[in-house]
Amino acid sequence: MIRLRDDDACPGALQVHRAADGALIRIRLPGGAITAAQLTALAQAADQFASPAMELTSRGNLQIRAITDTDAVAEAVAAAGLLPSPTHERVRNIVASPLSGRSAGRADIRALVPELDAALCDSPALAALPGRFLFALDDGRGDVAGLGPDVGVHAVDADTFAVILAGRDSGVRIAPAATVATLLSVAHRFVEIRGTAWRVSELPDPTVLLDGAAPGPLYPALSCPPVGWITQGDGKVSLGAAVPLGVLRARVAEYLAAIEAPVLITPWRSVLICDLDEGVADTALRVLAPLGLVFDENSPWLRVSACTGRPGCDKSLSDVRADAAAALHDGASGVHRHFVGCPRACGSPAGAEVLVATGNGYQGRHP
Repeated sequence: MIRLRDDDACPGALQVHRAADGALIRIRLPGGAITAAQLTALAQAADQFASPAMELTSRGNLQIRAITDTDAVAEAVAAAGLLPSPTHERVRNIVASPLSGRSAGRADIRALVPELDAALCDSPALAALPGRFLFALDDGRGDVAGLGPDVGVHAVDADTFAVILAGRDSGVRIAPAATVATLLSVAHRFVEIRGTAWRVSELPDPTVLLDGAAPGPLYPALSCPPVGWITQGDGKVSLGAAVPLGVLRARVAEYLAAIEAPVLITPWRSVLICDLDEGVADTALRVLAPLGLVFDENSPWLRVSACTGRPGCDKSLSDVRADAAAALHDGASGVHRHFVGCPRACGSPAGAEVLVATGNGYQGRHP
């Protein structure tokens, strides 16, 4: 993304962004986790006080836009338990391997998500982190490590974690029990020395943040979410569904919540419904697929995404979502294309070909 300003205007649940279509808020979901009751509360708030078309973000968060009553929506978010720290709500940017502990992976990192979130919120100094600073907990499969996190871990095995720095293997190895302390130490050091940098990658030498670190290889990007019928290690089922262009209608969200199962929003603008008995999974699949959720891993919807574009964004030069949908079957097989309305390239997935609107077609920008 091209930086066009030096102040951090990253929206949160309380810091409202004024878009062309009205007020917008972003609700952080550490690890992408949201309960059925919380999803219902957000869907009802969106339906009553905003656009019923909620948005999934490239960090596994949720956005509500075109809000007519920001106080009412903020109250709904807080009442649902999604605002544990008003001072830290924009810095709770934690991605985690969505299927960890359920299917594959080298280590179960699920317990680290709430531990890291709580410790982050307990540190007054870390409220000063930029809203773009990203923590990652990768269980070894290499999914969220490829998102270019500022700091994180990647499981080498169940007993050894590699520390990630600016999306790279730092060369430093730690025990799983040292994860939270190590990541917060890096974050504290970044706050102290960052100057105007928003991301660790913007520092002249990111390795100064971590003793013993040396520049290593970038973790490769993963562009396709886990979709379809996924058998868990315990015999139960997770259903993975892509959400076309990341637009989750409030009505569809309520159907998801009605299953009363754990839901995860992934950084690939998809959802996982977890811990289902086979009969429940089969029924859910039959109900949700006709509502527009995509369970086919070969669907072209898995290889296209877009920013908000017109009319929601006044900086956009095109209705990029309509353009992306129109070009759905035109791309080369396996190439993920992200359509954006201006050079800021908001929400660009790691590793994607970014197509930037020029007012006279699109100009490609390769990863």
